[in-house]
Amino acid sequence: MKELLSDREIAQQNLSEEQIEKEMERYEKETKKYAIWDNTITKGFISWLKGEKIYDKDKKRISFYVDEDVSDKWQEYMETHKQYSTLSKLIRAAVNNFIEQEEKSSKYQKFAALSHDLKQPLTAIKGFSQLIMESTYSEKLSEETLSIIKNIFDQSVLLEKKIRGVENNTPSAEFDIDILLIEDDHATINLITTYLKGQGYKCKGVSSGNTALEIIDSRPPKLVLLDILLPDISGVDLCKELKSKDKYKNIPVYFLTGLPESDVKEAVSEANAEGYILKPFNLADFKVLFNHLDKVKE
Repeated sequence: MKELLSDREIAQQNLSEEQIEKEMERYEKETKKYAIWDNTITKGFISWLKGEKIYDKDKKRISFYVDEDVSDKWQEYMETHKQYSTLSKLIRAAVNNFIEQEEKSSKYQKFAALSHDLKQPLTAIKGFSQLIMESTYSEKLSEETLSIIKNIFDQSVLLEKKIRGVENNTPSAEFDIDILLIEDDHATINLITTYLKGQGYKCKGVSSGNTALEIIDSRPPKLVLLDILLPDISGVDLCKELKSKDKYKNIPVYFLTGLPESDVKEAVSEANAEGYILKPFNLADFKVLFNHLDKVKE
């Protein structure tokens, strides 16, 4: 144990002497802190020379706010999460995450309200346009008028598809996800999600890989049904990414694709997926997914 020094004795120390240099080396080795900073002796080193206990602020600051049990758990947590070594760092990260989630939630709520407001008049426009074209009254209309009405109907359908496309790619916190479907064809998404929901499963469909990754990060599904050919990322690469992460590697992944079966088998092996369903499919083909989900429930 080192000898305790008084303030007077410390003031008389010559920093150029070999002994004090050795003390500095000991201090820096023991505490991982600097004895000299900006050509000035540090207060921490002076306290250490006096024999006072040196606290590691990164590890002890939290003890001012929580009880000892929580503080001990914090020390263990910090061993694997160095980025949150102090309470202030955790608070900053929590605040930033809260703001980010609030901004996302606000955007989604605004879009949901806008989507709802658009759908009501759109339903009327689309419905009456179709009604006029299919009624016997249309025979009394000129070709130019019918052409205008048909154009209105077509534009209504196009707008409806765009709205549904954005909705399908908007992460939602409404429910836990049994099956996350990643498929770039919206008609296929509507067909499969309708069928799976009818079977009692909570299904979410999106048309891009990046959107799917965002959802998986926030709400990991119990199973992923994945098209191989996506507009932004290969389904094989997406599967590899999931299987490379400890928290996602146990999520079953099934490919849904129209590629030749020989190519699909290679993709399954390469990406370590659980299996595949080929297009065109029969609804009975999805029973293999139910078997996996039933195992999860058990």
